[in-house]
Amino acid sequence: MMENLLIRNATLDDAPKLLEIYSYYVEKTAVSFEYEVPSVEKFQERMTRTQKKYPYLVAELNGEIVGYAYAKSFIEREAYKFSVELTIYLDKNFRRQGIGGKLYRQLEKNLSEQGITNLYTCVGYPEIEDEYLTLNSVKFHEHCGYKICGKFTNCGYKFNRRYSMVWMEKIIGA
Repeated sequence: MMENLLIRNATLDDAPKLLEIYSYYVEKTAVSFEYEVPSVEKFQERMTRTQKKYPYLVAELNGEIVGYAYAKSFIEREAYKFSVELTIYLDKNFRRQGIGGKLYRQLEKNLSEQGITNLYTCVGYPEIEDEYLTLNSVKFHEHCGYKICGKFTNCGYKFNRRYSMVWMEKIIGA
């Protein structure tokens, strides 16, 4: 099955499918702390802003987009130019099949070639797992070599509940 997996650069034409994947996480989970699904145009603006400087990748399985991952500026200051924040979303029906790991490995390779050394990601963290947020994202990132480096307690509010978030990091260069 994975022999039919293609990781490629995203195009603006991919936005409707990427937004379809993302909308599940906005509407049904606390994985994203966004409350409303953005329009396709707004999503394309976000993609364009990212692609000016960093990779934005999609995973296609048998010709169908099943996930995406991208990097963006960690902090908009020159001193942080070797650090980025990563984001990944997979179609809810294609999780736990190795696709996310392959996406991240390619993203990390591309970033390393750009001279990026520090990778960060911000992950929702439930004090008690529930139907909206589990520790799956934290465990995925740990499996990919990320370590928790900071925690913000009860900083997010969604579905009438408070959620914490953790920052995770992975150093890929000197």
